[in-house]
Amino acid sequence: MMALEIRGTSPHIAAGVWIAVISSFINGSTFVLHKKGILRSRKRGGSYLKDGVWWSGTLSMIVGQIGNFLAYNAAPAVVVTPLGALGVLFGAVLASYILQEQLDVLGKLGCVMCCCGSVVLIIHSPKSESVTSSLELEERLADPVFITYASLVVLLLVVLMVWVAPAHGTSNIMVYVSICSLLGSFTVTSSKGLGLAAQDAFSGGPSSSRALGLFLGLLGTLAVSILIQFTFINKALEHYSSNMFEAIYYVTFTATVITASAILFREWTTVGVVDCLGMLCGLTTVAVGALLLRISSEASLIWKQAAKRPDKID
Repeated sequence: MMALEIRGTSPHIAAGVWIAVISSFINGSTFVLHKKGILRSRKRGGSYLKDGVWWSGTLSMIVGQIGNFLAYNAAPAVVVTPLGALGVLFGAVLASYILQEQLDVLGKLGCVMCCCGSVVLIIHSPKSESVTSSLELEERLADPVFITYASLVVLLLVVLMVWVAPAHGTSNIMVYVSICSLLGSFTVTSSKGLGLAAQDAFSGGPSSSRALGLFLGLLGTLAVSILIQFTFINKALEHYSSNMFEAIYYVTFTATVITASAILFREWTTVGVVDCLGMLCGLTTVAVGALLLRISSEASLIWKQAAKRPDKID
């Protein structure tokens, strides 16, 4: 049904969509399992690196990232990324059972809005590819616009990780969210670029050695980005609810990925005014849904703190 909703879809794009859907559910469990492992280890007074539940979350993340890699190389990034909203929904349901992070009416409405916004984004997103070889990819990577964008992202990441995170990371969730989302600019574009570079790198043609260098460079960028993301995601889960972090992270991650893809791969060069407005409405719907999830999470936390006060007084 979902594949039929995509105009002019081809078999490999449809496959990418379904891989993305499965990966979204797997990724949705990652934050919950990591949070559960952190809470279990904190209760025992040990490190979460020795907790089996935490490692199961890590395994889910690895499988989910492999699925994302396959999906990004089968379909445009602006089609794959919005499907992460399904992971937000699944993560919220899973957290209510495993972490007892119960959702109220606002939280449930927020999950529904995230999914509805995702569908709208898919319907109005571009379906064409403008980069089909490693040579074209090299030209795009050398584009002054992309170099300027990448340089600004790296500079902002350095400032956030070196100065802002140590001082404000535990008191403002947007610090960790911003770091992880900005790294998405590199993880997604590297995943997409790896598929293009691999075609020429292992073909044995005259440009294979050059393509191999590009392939290794993108692979290194992807590995470093994922490791840093992994570190700061766990830092965030040590201090914030998995529901709230995952929802806000998804919205900001989607925005940065669509921006990076637009600059590097130009996947929406053929999108008209109606589709642009449709994508804007979809992203706005997802953002409102994430906001409702955050409000729900904060209200739940306040209620729990208020419920504990009489016990402390006694």
